[in-house]
Amino acid sequence: MNREELRATFEEVPELYDRARPLYPPQVFDDLVGFARLPEGGRILEIGPGTGQATRPLAERGYSIVAVELGEQLAEVARRNLASFPNVEIVRGNFETWEPEATGFDAVVAFTAFHWIDPESRFVKVARLLRPGGALAIVETQHVLPTGSDSFWVEVQDDYDAVVPDPDNRPPPPPEEVFDLSKAIEASGLFEPATVRRYIWEVTYAVDDYLAVLDTYSGHRSMKEDERLELYRRIRRRIEARPEERVTKSYLAILNAARRQ
Repeated sequence: MNREELRATFEEVPELYDRARPLYPPQVFDDLVGFARLPEGGRILEIGPGTGQATRPLAERGYSIVAVELGEQLAEVARRNLASFPNVEIVRGNFETWEPEATGFDAVVAFTAFHWIDPESRFVKVARLLRPGGALAIVETQHVLPTGSDSFWVEVQDDYDAVVPDPDNRPPPPPEEVFDLSKAIEASGLFEPATVRRYIWEVTYAVDDYLAVLDTYSGHRSMKEDERLELYRRIRRRIEARPEERVTKSYLAILNAARRQ
């Protein structure tokens, strides 16, 4: 599948996405507010809110938010989740073609969504929608393997190789090998040098909870159904064979914040 097709796969499982995806550490939002120098009650545009998991912490801080979500069902779940915040508007639309009634946002934010936007136009459009001095804040997440991590993530590659052999089947990278977006932001020529912060946290999953998370990933959703089910069967067997029947996954979130020139 290409980028447009892959980013639409989340629409297939909106309720599961809302339930299974892990939340971001609270410090991410505190730092975002500080680095972006968001004014009290400021206007935020969010790209790809999904079901609103990252929208809520910003709404709770009193910001006025317009969130543009590609998926119709995801947008509906987000509206339900954020119904108690009159300062939040969930718009169903394609960010590349959507235009707001008023520009001049204090910040444009994206949580594990910016990489889905057309790379040829994303920085240009964001800069156009920001007020002078407004900030772009991008949070990207990745599964990583710090020293001393659960050995499951190396062992489970045997299951991927058996079902969907591919040269890209490999364990998650160490966190220090994951690049931030500061060079890409700088290369756009539209923003000041980015401030970057990294956050690592762990989530321990029982087998059903972990398989639920897997079933929200575009790479797994794009598999042939019989291959996906066979892979899940093997992973279930591997986890249930462990004494604790649990796996612990390390997540890395990278916050990149840069002000418009």
